[in-house]
Amino acid sequence: MKLTTEPANCSNFTLSSRTLFSNEFYLTVMNAMDVALLVVNAAGMTVFGNKAARRNLSAYPGIHLNDVIPDLWSKIAHKLKGGTLTTEVSVRGGETNYVGRISPIILDQQEEGAVCFFVANSGLEAMAMQMRIFQELTQESDAIINSSSVALWICDGEGNILRMNPASERLNQIEAVDYIGRNMKELVDIGFVDKSATLEVIRTGKMVNLLQQRQGRTLILTGTPVFDKRGHLIRVVVSERDVNEIDHLQRELEEQEAMKDQFRNHMLEMQQLKLESRRIIAKSPNMVKALQQALKVSTSESSVLLLGESGVGKGLFADLIHKYSRRSENPLIKLNCGAIPESLIESELFGYEKGAFTGAQSGGKPGYFELADGGILFLDEVAELPLASQVKLLRFLEDGRITRLGGTKGCTMNVRILAATHRNLEEMVELGKFRLDLYYRLKVIPIYVPSVRERKACILPLIHHYVGLFSEKNGIKKRLTRAATDALLAYSYPGNVRELMNVCERLVVMTETEVIDFQDLPGDILGQAHKAGVTPTDWPEGMSLQQILDSVEKQVLSKAMERCGNQYRIAEALGLSQPTVNRRLKKYDIQC
Repeated sequence: MKLTTEPANCSNFTLSSRTLFSNEFYLTVMNAMDVALLVVNAAGMTVFGNKAARRNLSAYPGIHLNDVIPDLWSKIAHKLKGGTLTTEVSVRGGETNYVGRISPIILDQQEEGAVCFFVANSGLEAMAMQMRIFQELTQESDAIINSSSVALWICDGEGNILRMNPASERLNQIEAVDYIGRNMKELVDIGFVDKSATLEVIRTGKMVNLLQQRQGRTLILTGTPVFDKRGHLIRVVVSERDVNEIDHLQRELEEQEAMKDQFRNHMLEMQQLKLESRRIIAKSPNMVKALQQALKVSTSESSVLLLGESGVGKGLFADLIHKYSRRSENPLIKLNCGAIPESLIESELFGYEKGAFTGAQSGGKPGYFELADGGILFLDEVAELPLASQVKLLRFLEDGRITRLGGTKGCTMNVRILAATHRNLEEMVELGKFRLDLYYRLKVIPIYVPSVRERKACILPLIHHYVGLFSEKNGIKKRLTRAATDALLAYSYPGNVRELMNVCERLVVMTETEVIDFQDLPGDILGQAHKAGVTPTDWPEGMSLQQILDSVEKQVLSKAMERCGNQYRIAEALGLSQPTVNRRLKKYDIQC
């Protein structure tokens, strides 16, 4: 079929070309239009397409719409069936989107086809985008003005009130609707204000600061002029502050700062007392090396990562570094990252503002970083930090700034970071549970604290130290037999120094006699002692014969109780009477 600009002679279309286009003028006009115009019959065959329709949509007469714009034909067919007069549609032509309208052609109450016209929507999209950007900027500026705690008045260059924010309504106890549109000269004349910062700005063309008396209050007003590109005054923005409110806020800040200082001083005193009451015992070469490293880095400002099993004394190393650092006059704030729920860790570390979340304190709360300002923050079990908190910690290590939860302004903190973990951070990095960049930031100076089983030479001095410490604390005197000492030395201490301390305290408190003997030791220690070949055959020098006999008798009765189970069988096995056995068991506090 030869394609022309004239309508096709389609037998099933009742409109003739003479009816639609009675002369050449109308055809020329339609072809001159930028709008794509096309006419189809009820079967979807293109009857007419102007120049724009042919060029952009390939809508040549004689071509069915299904072959060039199938989406359009389905919409036209749907509208012809429903009898809707017009509808808006969008179609794709080449690289351009078009929007247009469909209007059915009705003759003698019969729908004979449809006429469609389309325009490229690129210009419309750009205009719509600009409108959206403008609306977003307007909404953003409205939100900023309305959420400001500072009372704001906005006037035009003639002093007419254009706007006031909710803070201004609260401060002045008025409603904005009653004042917008009025002139500031009028408010001065009726005595609402005694002087106007807006009128002073209009008069001088400069920023103005003044005090104003209003309803028994003293307000500080700052008027700021806004000029257009030609230097004409177009707006005046006036901010208001209640002097009494400022004084009240200042007092609250001073009280909070005083409380924080009091807390910091109390923490510092407690840490100093705690450190003085504890000793770091280093006899093994690896422990001596770790202590030397800690003392060397204490005078620097570098981040330190303390590595080692749980209970080896990483916290004591942090105390030591703090004691000999230049920050020793300020507190060492400790936080166990694994002891705080994940939902609270960020607010504990960085603090929060008023209303940051449900249940937040009305005045907000400083976080551990703020409490440690000028001192040291020790993050124990740092591997337990959630990834979101790891990001904020990394940001602090990079720029020294933190932002409270719910806050918008950052603040600079002078805090040195010490961290500790018993986990393998390199494996956690590979599993995606710990950030690689944070790992290297923390691991500026790593110090490995050896476990008790790796420092055999330290075990006996540690045992003597803690037995003496707990004996003095409880006002009693205790000492160990040789067999008990050998058994304690043979034990592996999976809980490290923490477990060794607990064992010593238990023996001091629970042993009835002055001498702590082999059978007084806990079962797990005795089990390892037997495997190591340690037997209760020797006694330390200085024990009297009676003490040795008591020790042997206690061992015999303990073994007999394990084998026999009750006093009657023990009496029969040992050739004693039941009352004698009962009396001896009570003497040595052996439970039946």
